[in-house]
Amino acid sequence: MKRKNQEPPKEKKSSQDNYPEYLKYIGLAFQMFAVIGLGTWLGWKIQEKSQIKFPVWILLFCFLSIILAFYQIFKSLNNH
Repeated sequence: MKRKNQEPPKEKKSSQDNYPEYLKYIGLAFQMFAVIGLGTWLGWKIQEKSQIKFPVWILLFCFLSIILAFYQIFKSLNNH
């Protein structure tokens, strides 16, 4: 009987390992921009329909979207 050299299986690298580290942070910046922009836009649309002089809906949705964006960044950085 002939014994073959058995090599341990090589670990496959995920597709994210092939990219430079800074691309992850650029993606997070665009994600943050999108969340804050969408929240502010939604506040703007609600503000137009409410006919209130003080921009309470714009401020509310803007601040809520900022909190949501920072929460998403915090969660994604803790996973890595």
